[in-house]
Amino acid sequence: MAAFTWRFAKAVIVVAFLWQWEWQVCGAVRLLASGSSVKLQKAQLLDAFADNSTTDSVLSPNSNRRALSGCGNGNPVDDCWRCNPNWSKNRQQLADCALGFGRNAVGGKNGGIYVVTDDSDDDVVNPKEGTLRYGVIQVEPLWIIFSRNMNIKLKQELIMNSYKTLDGRGNNVHIAGGACLTLQYINNVIIHGIHIHDCQVTGPADVRSSPSHYGRRGKSDGDAVNIFGSRDIWVDHCYFSNSADGLVDVIQGSTDVTISNNYFENHDKVMLLGAHPNDSIDKGMRVTVAFNHFGANLIERMPRCRQGTFHVVNNNYQGWGMYAIGGSENPIINSEGNRFYAPDARFKKQVTKQIDDGHKENENSWNWRSSGDMFLNGAIFGEPGAQSASTQFFAKATSFSARPAVMVQSMTNDAGPLAL
Repeated sequence: MAAFTWRFAKAVIVVAFLWQWEWQVCGAVRLLASGSSVKLQKAQLLDAFADNSTTDSVLSPNSNRRALSGCGNGNPVDDCWRCNPNWSKNRQQLADCALGFGRNAVGGKNGGIYVVTDDSDDDVVNPKEGTLRYGVIQVEPLWIIFSRNMNIKLKQELIMNSYKTLDGRGNNVHIAGGACLTLQYINNVIIHGIHIHDCQVTGPADVRSSPSHYGRRGKSDGDAVNIFGSRDIWVDHCYFSNSADGLVDVIQGSTDVTISNNYFENHDKVMLLGAHPNDSIDKGMRVTVAFNHFGANLIERMPRCRQGTFHVVNNNYQGWGMYAIGGSENPIINSEGNRFYAPDARFKKQVTKQIDDGHKENENSWNWRSSGDMFLNGAIFGEPGAQSASTQFFAKATSFSARPAVMVQSMTNDAGPLAL
């Protein structure tokens, strides 16, 4: 009987191994086959940083992207499209999966497929067809994908136009070592599956922003993604680290933005939502920060909020140097179902920080709430403002239903660009 049981167990193990091998091989075949339908070259298995080992070392935790199969971990964004084994044949389905305040961002849905085949950025006034810059400045909606693994080093800010999707799925795409992305007075943009890091200050320079217009740009801030006066924006499954200023800044009246499923690490000022205390235009700002992994060596601004309405939900905080969530100018902050793991230092247990912008503010008018959050290693959430604020009041700072905090580790396990 024992011998039979052992033979049966071995047979089960062999079948499981073969099933997993078949899934991975078939997945690769699907990816290559789907590429031919949109003029994709065969996927090159070269590392994007083969000629840039110094920059590659920055990405060690996320450059070894796991080959993931299946779905169903409770993350509503991923469960929306990754459950479809033929997702690469219908890439634009992704636009139906947005949630939060940026849920109406359609990007380049219903537009043509534009394939980036050239990773150069030699001429920022007259970019070549096939480059990323040529694609993002076009007027019509475009779903922009990449023919192979790429490291794109931008000479100047990448000034994007409305109704664009940057879709890095299926390839290892880095925008790094130069200028990065600017979304200024535009709408309906999706940025998905891109590594954006080591962004530098550039300019002044002439830069083209549309086929019919180029103009003089001053010095850039060196943000990884700067969202300025824009709306209906979704940044999902990207990797961010090591930039000259912020990683994701949402400023100057921008609203209806979702920042989800991203992997952040190795940076000081992570995310600024509202740039200046006198920008009253930001009172209408609405931003969702969801399912992100805030990893090692982050100091502050996860996020830092001014004046607007913010839903910080189901994020995984590995720690912080100064604070995780900060704010000033009477923001409404609804923290729901997050997992906060405090640093070991006993004076860094506070999750929140009320920041003094030099104004005489009535702290009792601030409204910050923690609901269903998980506090580990001594983490403490301060709730400035009216402690009796009703659930109905925070309804306007609720962009979707939070999942239980105990699910956060599994839901954020695949934060950052996916290996598919």
